[in-house]
Amino acid sequence: MVRSPAHKRESPRTSSPPAPIAFSIHSFPPAWKQFPMREICLIGLSVVTMFFHLSMEHEVCLHPKYFGANLNETIKMKLFAEVEGTCTGKFGFVIAVTTIDTIGHGLIQPGRGFVIYPVKYKAIVFRPFKGQVVDAVVNQVNKVGIFCDIGPLSCFISRHCIPPDMEFDPNSNPPCYKTEDETSIIKQDDEIRVKLIGTRVDANDIFAIGTLMDDYLGLCSTE
Repeated sequence: MVRSPAHKRESPRTSSPPAPIAFSIHSFPPAWKQFPMREICLIGLSVVTMFFHLSMEHEVCLHPKYFGANLNETIKMKLFAEVEGTCTGKFGFVIAVTTIDTIGHGLIQPGRGFVIYPVKYKAIVFRPFKGQVVDAVVNQVNKVGIFCDIGPLSCFISRHCIPPDMEFDPNSNPPCYKTEDETSIIKQDDEIRVKLIGTRVDANDIFAIGTLMDDYLGLCSTE
């Protein structure tokens, strides 16, 4: 059903506080395939609150050619494509839409013919916070530090946050940080355990700063 712009729309209700949930993630939306993904592991209680099940809202804009018997299904598919894999500074990375609660009445756009449908849905979101411990995959190593990925989240570990017994070796192939006896080597594509010491939140992205200078951090396996 389509209504004209003259009808007043209800103001969105304030969502309730996030409810933390715990699970392991084995797959990500197609939009995140560009990242060298690994399973994001939950490490103790400190990581559980990185994942939330939230009630969210989104407006889907449709061309008139989609109006027909499969209208609701088209709205759902467009919602999945537009929100899964995206990031907002307020909620974090949207991993997956779990349920669609309501699809509101369409609002015609004057002069265009397009219709906007307000959709209320629930989704799993990934929102990191300072002090949490996570597993990451190294994607770049240089003299200033280590760049790694925690699923869709980019994280930088400064040289000053790497244990002093590990030195950068630019002549290694690939470049790496390693101890003098070479019992511990961190290079590209290795899995490491990192503690987040800060996050920078932008409008459409989140960036993290991590450290390896704490107990049980560093290379996950020496094999």
